[in-house]
Amino acid sequence: MHIVLQLIPKKYLIGGTLILLGLSGLLVMSTIVAITGEFEKDSQQSEVTEIEGGGIGVGTANVSPQVMKYQPLLEKYAQKHGLDASYVPIMMALMMQESGGRGNDPMQSSESYCNGTVGCIKNPELSIDKGVLHFKSVLEKANYDLKLCLQSYNFGPGFINYVMKNGGKYTPELAISFSQLQYQEVKHTGKYHCVRPEMIPYGACYGDAKYVDAVLKYYTGTITADGKLTAPASGGSGGKSGVKVIDAGKTLIGKTRYVFGGGRSQSDINAGRFDCSSFVRWAFEQVGMNVGPMSGVTTDTLKTQGQAINPKDMKPGDVVFFDTYKIDGHVGIYVGDNKFLGCQGKTGVAIASMAKGTYFGDRFNGRVKRF
Repeated sequence: MHIVLQLIPKKYLIGGTLILLGLSGLLVMSTIVAITGEFEKDSQQSEVTEIEGGGIGVGTANVSPQVMKYQPLLEKYAQKHGLDASYVPIMMALMMQESGGRGNDPMQSSESYCNGTVGCIKNPELSIDKGVLHFKSVLEKANYDLKLCLQSYNFGPGFINYVMKNGGKYTPELAISFSQLQYQEVKHTGKYHCVRPEMIPYGACYGDAKYVDAVLKYYTGTITADGKLTAPASGGSGGKSGVKVIDAGKTLIGKTRYVFGGGRSQSDINAGRFDCSSFVRWAFEQVGMNVGPMSGVTTDTLKTQGQAINPKDMKPGDVVFFDTYKIDGHVGIYVGDNKFLGCQGKTGVAIASMAKGTYFGDRFNGRVKRF
C-alpha cells in the first residue's frame, strides 16, 4: 500500500483528501438537518396512541409540576388497561390530592394492590400501573359515576355497595353517613382520626368524607348532576365554535414566525412568535375557550384535553396531532378538505395539507380532539 501511495502524485492525494473531507462534512450536516428539521416542541415524551371510539368530555388538570411529569405514564397505563385517555386529567387531580406527585407511591395504590397493606409499593411506575387499574375497576363498578368512583377510591369498594342500597347515586350526605358507620366499627383500634376537623361533630372520621371536593378542586371540566363527565352542550370546537376558532387563527397567517418550544409570554405573542401548540391555544382563547395556561402549553398538555374523536368523524375546528420528531410532536386545527391550520417551521401560521402522500398526511397519527 505504501508503494502505491508513492506512485500517486501528491497533488492528487491532496485533492482526493479534500473531496473526502467535503463529502464527510455534507453527510454530517445532512444528519443534523434530519434530526433537527422537524422539531416542534420540547416536552415530555409519551409513547401513547389514540384510543378510538369516542371520549368522555373535556377537562383540565390544575396540578403541580411533580404530578405533571407523570402524565406520560398515566397515559401509557390508561392505554394498557383499556381506559379512555380523557380520564387522565381526573387521575392527575386524584394524584395531586393523594401525594402531590411525591414519594414512591404517588397514587397511594398499595392498599388496593396488596390487600390492605400500606407501603408495599416502592416504585412510582408500579404505583401508577396499579392505581390506573384500580381506578378503572372502581369506575366500572360505579357505573361510570365519576363522583362515586372518586369517593370509593378513598373509602374502598364497600361504599359503592352502600350507595346502591341507598338510592344508587353518590351524594355528600351518603359519604358522611358511610364514614360515620365505618368509624363506629373501627374507632376502638385507635388507628383512625378525623382528617377534617369539620367532620368531628358528625363522628365521620373514617377516610375523607369530602374527598370528591378535594380532588375536583384540581380539575376543571364538565360534570353532570349524576356524576358523569360530558361533552359541551354547544357541540364543542367541532360545531359553530370550530368555524370561529379557524377564523380567529387565520388572522395570523403571514404575520408570525415559528419559534421552537412550548409556552409563550405576552411579549412573544405581541411579536408574533409562536410554536404549534401555543398557536392552537391562542386561537381557542380568541373564542373564549381556555385550554390551559399559555405559559406552559405543549402538545402533551393539549392532547389530554377535550373529547376523543374518531378521525372518520372529525369536523372543522377539531384539533389534530402528528408524529414528527416524536409521538404527537405537532398539532394543528382541522379546517376540512384534508387540510389543517397550524404554525409550521418554514411558514409560521399557515394552512397545510394532510392528504395522504404529503409530509403531514403521512405523519397524521389519528389523534383528534374536540375542545
